[in-house]
Amino acid sequence: MEHRPPLPPFTLETAIAKVRAAEDGWNSRDPARVVLAYSEDTWWRNRAEFVRGRAQAQAFLERKWQREQDYRLIKEIWAHSDNRIAVRFAYEWHDDAGQWYRSYGNENWEFNEFGLMTRRHASINDAPIKAAERKFFWPLGRRPDEHAGLSELGF
Repeated sequence: MEHRPPLPPFTLETAIAKVRAAEDGWNSRDPARVVLAYSEDTWWRNRAEFVRGRAQAQAFLERKWQREQDYRLIKEIWAHSDNRIAVRFAYEWHDDAGQWYRSYGNENWEFNEFGLMTRRHASINDAPIKAAERKFFWPLGRRPDEHAGLSELGF
């Protein structure tokens, strides 16, 4: 069985590391890479869409990043327990017409003993913004360590 450290049970330190690893993965916008953090039988609720298994998760992410262009994401831990982590997040993106959005949400995650995410519940709201209102300006990919997080940005 594949392992994806850090493994549960989570401490605050390891939960924060898990959150940052997830943020880094999603900021890669590489669906084949991202789904490796999820169990083969992963179960997601993303908004009103239900995803079952890695293949569906990868197809979901491919559609997502075709639609959500220039995607940049910040995640922040909200709470954790032995094998669960709750996060809040915000990401910025634009559509084909050039309209920018900031999407805000919360996720609840559950992990198996190998550190793979088995359940992901995401609630997300999209707010149209003007390009001048954007806050996430790093080059596409991993958010630099010195870039402000959600709390520092006032989100």
